[in-house]
Amino acid sequence: MQTAAGLSCAAFFPSHSNAATPKARILETKVISQQPEFYHGWSTVVRRRNGELWLSWSGGRESHVCPFGQVQAMTSRDDGKTWTWPRVLLDSATDDRDSGVLETAQGTLLVTTFTSLAYESHLEKKITYTDWKPEGWGTQAMSPEQLSKWNAVHARLTDVERKADQGEWIIRSTDGGRSWSARIPTIVNSPHGPIQLADGRLLYAGKQLWSDSRKIGVCESKDDGQTWQWLAEIPIRSGDKNAYHELHAVEAANGTIIAQIRNHNEVNKHWTLQTESSDGGKTWSEPHAVCYGLPSHLLRLSDGRLLMTYGYRRSPFGNRARLSTDHGKSWSDELTLSDDGTSGDLGYPSTVELADSTLLTIWYEASAGRKLAVLRQAKWRID
Repeated sequence: MQTAAGLSCAAFFPSHSNAATPKARILETKVISQQPEFYHGWSTVVRRRNGELWLSWSGGRESHVCPFGQVQAMTSRDDGKTWTWPRVLLDSATDDRDSGVLETAQGTLLVTTFTSLAYESHLEKKITYTDWKPEGWGTQAMSPEQLSKWNAVHARLTDVERKADQGEWIIRSTDGGRSWSARIPTIVNSPHGPIQLADGRLLYAGKQLWSDSRKIGVCESKDDGQTWQWLAEIPIRSGDKNAYHELHAVEAANGTIIAQIRNHNEVNKHWTLQTESSDGGKTWSEPHAVCYGLPSHLLRLSDGRLLMTYGYRRSPFGNRARLSTDHGKSWSDELTLSDDGTSGDLGYPSTVELADSTLLTIWYEASAGRKLAVLRQAKWRID
């Protein structure tokens, strides 16, 4: 008997028989990171109303897990043809990881991140990651120089201070990114950050990373991201444990809010799940399976269709996309954006729509034989 984990996406969402199957026509793919000496991870791109692109990520890194992460950003004023040199937006005393970015209706730039102590177990064992393989991460012993550097960073805070510094954060800029606020707690975190709803609220679908409950749900801001309040918990699918991570949401043209979830339960493991709200985020449906691949980024296109882009961490490694023409009730067959990855250490794609209706998708990816990851982008059209 076939299990749910082995069923195709069509088993959950039958395709519309009268709709042509969309295809992705890739116009260009290139590496855009400019500091190959660092590991680049978990980026998000947004297009401002003035046409400027903002890209933020976790940079300054030595590897996938290390204590050196910073929130970095660069911008483009020519639709991604060229990018400015990276600048550091935030560098706390511990590891600053995944970064989302959003421009609000008031023109405020919001950049999200979270602080992590995941590196502590590596420091205790004096090992670091080498490369990712289907069976797991490879490791190697730290050199004396590397161990000394990690210990020096670790010693910037006491044990008590380090734990107190863990959190989910957002920083704000009201002057186009020239200056930034201090960190503001956001209750939840997710790689691509919050969205803005039609009613003006900011909605952040994510996970409480450092609470005892580690709930998934949504919080909201009614003051342009200056303060955040818990709004609602997202239910757990029958039979699942709370092995849910890395959510992202979008508001469809009909007002439905769709949130997608990275799933690590045994049923549909490493699939994207989806939940919906029809009352502005106050209540949510039980999550259901969409397709293999994770985590996803959601975008409403100018014609009202929804686009999900997500990492594909099995051979052929790369990034995929799907379209919905019915406000997220069903999704198309997958579109391949890249399939030349050398390992599963890649993904977290996010997408913007350009003025000419072409799409720009950016993700991170480790290359063959190197533990350092770069940022890649693809410019493409839907045919």
